[in-house]
Amino acid sequence: MQMTIGKLAKAAEVGVETIRYYQRRGLIATPVRSGGDGWGGGVRRYDEQDLRRLRFIRSAQTAGFTLAEIGELLALEEKDEREKVRLLARQRIDALDQKIAELTQSRTALARLAHQCATSDQGPCPILSAFEG
Repeated sequence: MQMTIGKLAKAAEVGVETIRYYQRRGLIATPVRSGGDGWGGGVRRYDEQDLRRLRFIRSAQTAGFTLAEIGELLALEEKDEREKVRLLARQRIDALDQKIAELTQSRTALARLAHQCATSDQGPCPILSAFEG
């Protein structure tokens, strides 16, 4: 199935500018214009492989990978280098674990401040005071 950039964007649930950005980053190829010569001649056509790649990029972003890491994953896919892919995945898991620990600490501190705020009407609000310092 051949599609224009607009139809590709709709199918992948991304904006046209997102596709163009990924093309500039080298994550998706820019097809040549079909039919016609020079400026404005022809239309770029995308296929199912482009759609799969877009969905891969979006899924990898959801998993927390950066675009640079996604580019590396795509390159590794072509070479079938599973060991390096696993290493990248482990590194992403470590980064997620660290982020979860930071968020847990933030939640605990905020819950403590909210409790302090609820138990006393005296003095400045502990939540606001904590953010000032």
